[in-house]
Amino acid sequence: MKKGIHPDYRPVVFRDPSADFAFLTRSTITSTRTVEWEDGNTYPVVDVDVSSASHPFYTGRTRVLDTAGRVERFKQRYGRA
Repeated sequence: MKKGIHPDYRPVVFRDPSADFAFLTRSTITSTRTVEWEDGNTYPVVDVDVSSASHPFYTGRTRVLDTAGRVERFKQRYGRA
């Protein structure tokens, strides 16, 4: 690798506030906010909207859509008279 052209690859905490879940990994993402991690060190923190702790695929909590109501509304608007 050429020196001086790649971004800094360092430990970063990704946090999902909706699920109260955070994990430490390495990334090139930058952040001005920091958090003190469980090991006592301070790392940059990035808040994410969805993580494995809050995504329905991983949690098994799926939302049931009211498809019958949607179909009926569609038929009323655009269906045959």
